[in-house]
Amino acid sequence: MTIKKGPGKGSGGTTHVVPNPNGGWDVKRGGQPKPISHHETKKPAVDAGRRTSRAAGTEFYEHGRDGRIQRKDSHGNDPRRTKG
Repeated sequence: MTIKKGPGKGSGGTTHVVPNPNGGWDVKRGGQPKPISHHETKKPAVDAGRRTSRAAGTEFYEHGRDGRIQRKDSHGNDPRRTKG
């Protein structure tokens, strides 16, 4: 597994876990063609993606084999202030 350093915390953006067409799963920054890391199975990719997203303060998206978003989470500065 190789992890590249991304932008600083709170910089916005997105982090995605997506299927790799040649097998396995990639962790990618939104809009970037090269993956941050590659994993043989989805669980380690999701774990690495969440760590990366938290460290960078980005939105996290977990995709399924069909490419659709299955789960998402915010690790950035949420501008919405709601009570409750």
